[in-house]
Amino acid sequence: MSTLPQIENILLLAVFCLFASLLVLEKKRPYVKHAGAGLKASFSTNASAFIVNNIIMNALSVSSLLLVAGRYSHFGLLGGMSDGPLKWVLSFVLFDFVVYVWHLLGHKYESLWLFHKIHHSDKSFHVTTGLRFHVFDQLLEVIVKCVCAVAIGVEAHVVVVCEIARMFFVLFHHANITIPGEKWLSYFIITPSLHRAHHSTLRSEHDSNYGIVLAIWDILFGTRKEIVPKSIGLELIEADNLLQLFSLAFLTERRLARVIHLLPRKRG
Repeated sequence: MSTLPQIENILLLAVFCLFASLLVLEKKRPYVKHAGAGLKASFSTNASAFIVNNIIMNALSVSSLLLVAGRYSHFGLLGGMSDGPLKWVLSFVLFDFVVYVWHLLGHKYESLWLFHKIHHSDKSFHVTTGLRFHVFDQLLEVIVKCVCAVAIGVEAHVVVVCEIARMFFVLFHHANITIPGEKWLSYFIITPSLHRAHHSTLRSEHDSNYGIVLAIWDILFGTRKEIVPKSIGLELIEADNLLQLFSLAFLTERRLARVIHLLPRKRG
């Protein structure tokens, strides 16, 4: 038990260092050069979403996840295992599978896609895109994780380590970079090239590559696609500030399309 607080601190430091390093790499050697104004707006919107979401999440959600795991984790699948590295690894793998399934469901069901599509509304793809989420999307995910923490039997301190490690990979696979040996690495973990395809404008392309850390789930369940998307983001959905980011979640693409077609169009 005493080892894990040290691991948490090390992982948090690693996350901040990774974020800073990726920002530098994106500036010096980007995979795609984004327009300055659009990139600045995207950075501002994503950073605002991250700050506001984390204030709310810290107050309402993360504490709930830790409380549930702390009180009821001994009932779960791994509840009888002694605390140690094997249990931590199994917990991480099972949690990663849960997030894979939840991510897939977020694309398959429109009621969940309403909130998850906000993450896909970024017209550019860079490390801060990994911070761009609707707060309701994150709240729903925490509820799912609370249930799974009990079902799997993950203790509270292990939940913290799993979440920090997952954040590390989310930042990594959203980075606007290329890395040596990425093709081979992508068979083990989710890389920027795989996740870039997941942010394709085409629904047939972005309904794929749902993995967060481990690549095995997409391989096993046939959801892996190795493609280079022609464009990033969503066709109709745009969010240039925090207010739009929050409100667009309550507007479906079909309803927005109807509104657009009803508006008079300019004739050339």
